[in-house]
Amino acid sequence: MKLTKLEKSWILYDVGNSAFTLLVSTIMPIYFNYLAGAAGLSDETYLAYWGYAASISTLLVALSAPVLGTMADYKGFKKPIFFIAMAVGAVGCIALGLAKMWLAFLVIFVIAKTGYAASLVFYDAMLTDVTGQGRMDVVSALGYAWGYVGSCLPFLACLGLVLGADKLGLTMETAMGLSFAVVAIWWVGCALPLLRRYRQRYYVERQPHAVRASFGRLAKTLKNVKKEKHIFLFLLAFFFYIDGVYTIIDMATAYGSALGLDSTGLLLALLVTQIVAFPCAIFFGRLSKKKKNSTLITICILAYLGIAIFAMFLTYQWQFWVLAVLVGMFQGGIQALSRSYFAKIVPQERSGEYFGLMDICGKGAAFFGTTIVSVITQLTGHMNLGVGAIAVLFIAGLLLFRRAAALNQGM
Repeated sequence: MKLTKLEKSWILYDVGNSAFTLLVSTIMPIYFNYLAGAAGLSDETYLAYWGYAASISTLLVALSAPVLGTMADYKGFKKPIFFIAMAVGAVGCIALGLAKMWLAFLVIFVIAKTGYAASLVFYDAMLTDVTGQGRMDVVSALGYAWGYVGSCLPFLACLGLVLGADKLGLTMETAMGLSFAVVAIWWVGCALPLLRRYRQRYYVERQPHAVRASFGRLAKTLKNVKKEKHIFLFLLAFFFYIDGVYTIIDMATAYGSALGLDSTGLLLALLVTQIVAFPCAIFFGRLSKKKKNSTLITICILAYLGIAIFAMFLTYQWQFWVLAVLVGMFQGGIQALSRSYFAKIVPQERSGEYFGLMDICGKGAAFFGTTIVSVITQLTGHMNLGVGAIAVLFIAGLLLFRRAAALNQGM
């Protein structure tokens, strides 16, 4: 399938923002562990605080995304709001390199991750403007696929700076500061073609007092969404199963570090995740032409259920490598197919509004999942039990999704 210039530009933004995602899930928790350890925090406290910070950022986006998404549906609004959110994330990423104390680092991290996550609400909603329904599954999958492999380039540069800091004559703080700057520049650079080419095709006409009108439209949609049972059940299912996915992404390196696994090994294992995810995401995109989207999402949820159970018994380095490969096989598929599945069942001219609601479920779920891991870990003193709780969420998500799929025949 030949891609248009606009589709390529949209995919390129995934390459840019995925560099930040990879930094958050690999090097950043290890650096926070370094700052926390220097301040005398225990491993359990470090893991809990990192989880709470991730929870706060996702909660902020979950609360603001529906209104911002509704505003973005007005003619000419989507691109400017997307740019502002991306700029907050990129500037915050650079500012992380200036933080020398663990608490300041966490505060800036919350701001940067909030900007990053907010930009994705509008980016996902752009999909209906960028391509047609018949191409959505493939384009969405290619976004995640190229995001995984493309993000490896700045990651390798950052890894070289961090691991080779002594040979380069750099302190750990300086090496990390340069790494954050590299990622921010990569992120913004990859966003420029989309900012230049994107035009909002589907929209709601502007109204006086746009902010107040957005609240009114959102309230009306929230009342009606329960009547739109095929959308409501999918959102409910998505809340549960994506909870486990995001929690594994956010907490994997922190979990491995707290278990005392070798930091270099953890980083290389998660690099393998990105490499494995590239062909697997493309495979799921192509498979969507032959198999129903709902069948493929079901397979991914079942796979993640098995991954969550396996993670409970993680003890040795080689087990983390196996976990990294398994996550890579299904991570892109479940995210890409869920995005395109939802884009097909919602009104195109109100995609921002509905993707804002989807973000409540996605980010609200991530808040729920990371908080569960943090609280259970602190209460029991056993990290494995906190991670094991994720399996219950995949079971709930699977049952609800099958009900939603029955209402969305042919999807």
